[in-house]
Amino acid sequence: MTSKPKWAMASLASVLALSVIMPAANADSLNELEQKQQQAEQQQDQLNSGISEKTKAMSKNQSTLEKIMAEINKLVAKVKETQAKIASVEGDIDVTKTEIEELRASIAELERKIAERTELLQERARAIQLSGGSVDYIDVLLGANSFIDFIDRFSAVNTLIEADREIMREQAEDKKLLAEQKAQVETKLAQQENRRAELKSLKASLDSQKAEQAGLKRDLQAEQKRLASEKSKLVQQRDEAIEVSAELEKQIIAEQERLAELARKAEEERQRKLAAERAAAEKAAAERAAAERAAAERARQEAAEQAAARKADASSQKAAAPKRSAAPAPAPAPTPAAAYTAPVSADFIRPTTGRFTSDFGWRNIGSGPEFHQGVDIANSVGTNVVSAANGFVSYAGSMGGYGNVVIVTHSINGQTHATVYAHLNSIGVSVGQSVGQGQSVGQMGNTGRSFGSHLHFEIHVGPWNGARSNAVNPENFVSLR
Repeated sequence: MTSKPKWAMASLASVLALSVIMPAANADSLNELEQKQQQAEQQQDQLNSGISEKTKAMSKNQSTLEKIMAEINKLVAKVKETQAKIASVEGDIDVTKTEIEELRASIAELERKIAERTELLQERARAIQLSGGSVDYIDVLLGANSFIDFIDRFSAVNTLIEADREIMREQAEDKKLLAEQKAQVETKLAQQENRRAELKSLKASLDSQKAEQAGLKRDLQAEQKRLASEKSKLVQQRDEAIEVSAELEKQIIAEQERLAELARKAEEERQRKLAAERAAAEKAAAERAAAERAAAERARQEAAEQAAARKADASSQKAAAPKRSAAPAPAPAPTPAAAYTAPVSADFIRPTTGRFTSDFGWRNIGSGPEFHQGVDIANSVGTNVVSAANGFVSYAGSMGGYGNVVIVTHSINGQTHATVYAHLNSIGVSVGQSVGQGQSVGQMGNTGRSFGSHLHFEIHVGPWNGARSNAVNPENFVSLR
């Protein structure tokens, strides 16, 4: 982690001391807005919890309702199946009744034939009774006047005997058939009537179960309607709370813009001071170089004069003195090196130490796809977190899923930026406070919607603007891995 040069911090401090940076009234106003926003967010969390409970209850009721509907559908299917069986049995009964009618006609015909035969037999019996006894076919045969008469009488007797036998046989067969047909029809009809009674009893039982399930369905639908109504009211209240929070967010953003303007002016002043100091340094260096060049020129001239004097002296002494080696020329004066000015970076620095654990962009942490507006750096609770650039604290407090969060507004190269430091264990700055690059803003923690100690770090191009995010990938500005 790098820190700003002391002379730059001193320059910024002097500018801030001479400027009216943030009136106390503005800080108090922003604090009040933040407190109201926290209250609205707490109310929203409570309403969301209530909505979640109602949704779970509705889901549970819906599950029970679906089971009941499935049971009702099964019962309806069984009722339809039973109704179809009843219809089939009733169709069979209708067929049986038709058969019965046909059998009845047959029975009537049999009864007519039996009655006729009975009448014939009764007539024969009366004739025998009137003749004083049974018919003696031997006397009839013996009373023949001739052989031909005997043959005729024998044939007639055989015919009568055979007729009596046939009548008795048919009578017995018809009576037997009549009894069988009556028994068959009565048995079949009784079975079908019993089957129909069983099916009607089953249908009545199924209708009773269906009515009971329908009653449960009505009760659950009424409960579902009640829960939906209560949920709708909670949603309306939550939406109202969200609207209030959005309004507070607008006010915070407006206050943040004021701070961004202050940061911009401070950055411009810092750049002006840096430019002035660089110009002064360059001027001093140029003056030193000019003085050194003039001194070098004077030294060169003096050296030339001394050389000429030595030469004249040498010429005058040449005759008297033997030749001597020439004295070496003095070395030229060294040119001084240009003054070094330490570069001042306007970029962001890494806000904390630790392990890079989560990228910027879409991800899924168990509740479906969501857009991760920053990056995560994990380390132990209490790890120091610093401001990534010079700026002003525009928010410091709790903010829903962010937990404890600090938002710093910056002006870099004329462009407003905002950085977010979320899930802090503790906050070390206050709203409206000026912070320098590398200055501590809090300590790493696990507050809000967090699954372990880490820093959630965001960079926004422009002021932080809540849900209408202008967040960019921090790795485009600073090395984090």
